[in-house]
Amino acid sequence: MGAGFWVFYIVIIVAFMYFLMIRPQKKQKQKQAELFANMAIGDSVLTTSGFYGVIIDITEDTVIVEFGSNKNCRIPMQKAAIVQIEKPGAE
Repeated sequence: MGAGFWVFYIVIIVAFMYFLMIRPQKKQKQKQAELFANMAIGDSVLTTSGFYGVIIDITEDTVIVEFGSNKNCRIPMQKAAIVQIEKPGAE
């Protein structure tokens, strides 16, 4: 077994790691960026902790989400904490 044999296996392992770990992570980040780009005030959101709320304000990296029907529970949170967005009137 020569040096070329080992180089071939190293290249195969690196390609395998790319397709199993790096590529799906890039696709997930792209999907999340698209989600944040389409975010607007009034959208219903689901957070990573499982809470549903409505966006009432958006800044560069945070959103203020209103929870509950009493309109008194407004919490600022990072955009990364939002996993799902539903537009008003969409079913």
